[in-house]
This record gives sequence, C-alpha cells and structure tokens, in this order.
Amino acid sequence: MDIILDSSVWFEYFKRNDPYFKEVQTYLNILNVKIIDPIIGEILQGALNQNEINFIRENIQYVPKIEIRDLFEKAGEYSFENKLISKGIGLIDACLIVATIETNSLLWTLDKKIVNFLDHKYLLH
Repeated sequence: MDIILDSSVWFEYFKRNDPYFKEVQTYLNILNVKIIDPIIGEILQGALNQNEINFIRENIQYVPKIEIRDLFEKAGEYSFENKLISKGIGLIDACLIVATIETNSLLWTLDKKIVNFLDHKYLLH
C-alpha cells in the first residue's frame, strides 16, 4: 500500500529527528512513499535559505508523485461538502485528504485536525 507523508512528517525527516527519520527512511526503502505537488510546495515554503531549497529539490525528486487531475477543484468541493474550513483544515490539507482517499493510500501526518477528521483506516499512525 502506498504511503503519503504530510509536510509535518517531511519536516521532521529533513531535520533528521528521530523516530521520524528512521521510520521514513524505512518506508522509503521498503514501501511505496508518494507525494503530491501541494506538499512539495509546503516543504519548499518552509525552507530557511537557498541551500535548504536545493537540498529539498535534490532529495524529493526521487519520491514518486501522485497525479490527480483537478486535485484543487476536487479538494475544494470535498472541503465544502465536509465543512473542513470550520474544522480548521485548509485547502492544502484537503488536497492531501482527497489524494489519500482517491488512491486508497495511508497518510502519515502529525496534524491533529486531520487525524481527528479522517477515517482511521487511512492513517498510518
């Protein structure tokens, strides 16, 4: 089964914080870790300098992307239908949720709002 990592987990991985670093490394080596463009954008947005941007770009290119046609539109509609804004879940996180559900993947996130909303069959931790 594919695993999608939220930016919160990627940040811990790139900082080499355990247990995240070791676990993500294991999943990268053994399982099918995937990523979506909005998460790459969040990771790049969180970079502190150009060196970090370069490091992220060098390493993230090896993670296969999930391509979902009209992902932002689907996420916007899903957000509306499930009143995600009132739950504190924004559009990028809605994209993450929609990608997880549509690809029947597992999501690893540290975001409590997503964890409290999403059906636990889709959550890795």
